[in-house]
Amino acid sequence: MVRWSVVALLAGSLAGTALAQTPAQPAPSQQGDLHRGKELSYTCLGCHGIDGYRNAYPDYSVPKLEGQHPEYLVAALHGYRDGDRSHLTMHSQASELSDQDILDIAVFFAGKPLTSSGNSAASEPKAVTLCTACHGKDGVAIAAIYPSLAGQHQDYLVRALHEYQNGGRKNPVMKGFASTLKPEDIAAIAAYFSSLTPGLKTEPRPYSRFTAQ
Repeated sequence: MVRWSVVALLAGSLAGTALAQTPAQPAPSQQGDLHRGKELSYTCLGCHGIDGYRNAYPDYSVPKLEGQHPEYLVAALHGYRDGDRSHLTMHSQASELSDQDILDIAVFFAGKPLTSSGNSAASEPKAVTLCTACHGKDGVAIAAIYPSLAGQHQDYLVRALHEYQNGGRKNPVMKGFASTLKPEDIAAIAAYFSSLTPGLKTEPRPYSRFTAQ
């Protein structure tokens, strides 16, 4: 049985890639197993482990996941599995995963989550002001249930916001925010968060002819 990981966090990413999403929290006794997650994620790395890899149709960058909050990755995978996020491949792969599988995969991909520097970019576009209340001025989310956006692919962030606008992602809070955005607002938001450092990274994939050393 083929098993895949999250997102396209996007990203995600308001992504996340992305944007505020409130997950169903796992029971306190449940913990992710990093080593088992690595084993389960081999196929996931076929997309999420290659720098610059793109979703074929529609065309956009597959989100970076390393440094993301594992709690958010859990929420994203549940969203794909339950149909709250529209992506045929991700839905079919997530449908094969148990709750424990999702926890394990999320812990593996997250690695060491980004931590806030407390700093912000010198120039913050007006459209970004509302976003930073959850996603942080430095692109590091203020709580683990929200995605960090720093360094995420710009085109993935654009795609995620469009999906909130058109119903491809069903989070009601993000849909409300995204519905007010103009194309120039979306472009400014994506450009701002994608430029922030330190940022999310692509989880390294075991060496193959598709990866450079």
